[in-house]
Amino acid sequence: MPEPATLKLCAPAGKNPQRPLFIYLPGMDGSGELFGLQSASLKSYFDIRCLVIPGDDMSSWESLAHQIVQLIRQEAGTAPVYLCGESFGACLALRTVALAPALASHLILINSASSFHRFPWLQWVAQLTPWVAPPLYQNSTWTSLPVLANLSRIGEVNRQALVRAMGAVTQSSTAWRLGLLSQFRLEPLRLHRVTASTLLVASLGDRLLPSLEEAQRLATLLPNPRIYPLPHSGHVSLLEDGVNLGAIMGAVGFLPKEPMAAEPLVEEVRPAPVAS
Repeated sequence: MPEPATLKLCAPAGKNPQRPLFIYLPGMDGSGELFGLQSASLKSYFDIRCLVIPGDDMSSWESLAHQIVQLIRQEAGTAPVYLCGESFGACLALRTVALAPALASHLILINSASSFHRFPWLQWVAQLTPWVAPPLYQNSTWTSLPVLANLSRIGEVNRQALVRAMGAVTQSSTAWRLGLLSQFRLEPLRLHRVTASTLLVASLGDRLLPSLEEAQRLATLLPNPRIYPLPHSGHVSLLEDGVNLGAIMGAVGFLPKEPMAAEPLVEEVRPAPVAS
């Protein structure tokens, strides 16, 4: 088995140690850099950290989850922990709370990729990726964008940031992470033991995975679930104009009572229906 790489937590908005700890686990890019757009609306409420997974990392689910639990315990002390995972990172968050069920007070899962194994064409992509010629693999970053994202809702700066983040992951590591998603199963995780209140954010315009259907499935396995649908968003929703995670969390009562300073949220979002 490949040697696990060293994960780390970065603080994109500086440290705010008097506030609850907010941990973001990124998608397949593993960089955490794409969370910058959302940090602005959360930084007065939280001490934000983004997980950074090296671009050549080929760790197992077990190794990743153990490292994350250790990193969070080192950072949190006695502070409440809000654990947020997006796509691949949502699967990683589920593995993390399965390993340490009382670690987080709140769990936020955005377009969880936990349904990946149920789709044969995605299994085929995972199996083919290691064998694609490097020039074709590099070109696939651009050709996959319309499936990954609703590009009409993402500005040029964020679009370029997405391409850079995707390109920073090696072909072998991409194949490895796709293989991890192919292996991912919810059933062994015993999620009924998790104590965190859970927010499931799901894009209705997701062309990659059935995110709303998966959110509804997860809601049957996790305690205290709430589903927040994004009516027009694609799979990579947090880069879209008008999608504000801080406002979403506020709409469902997931923000701490008092912000550090009287800062308004950067953007307003029109509350969508919330389902239990």
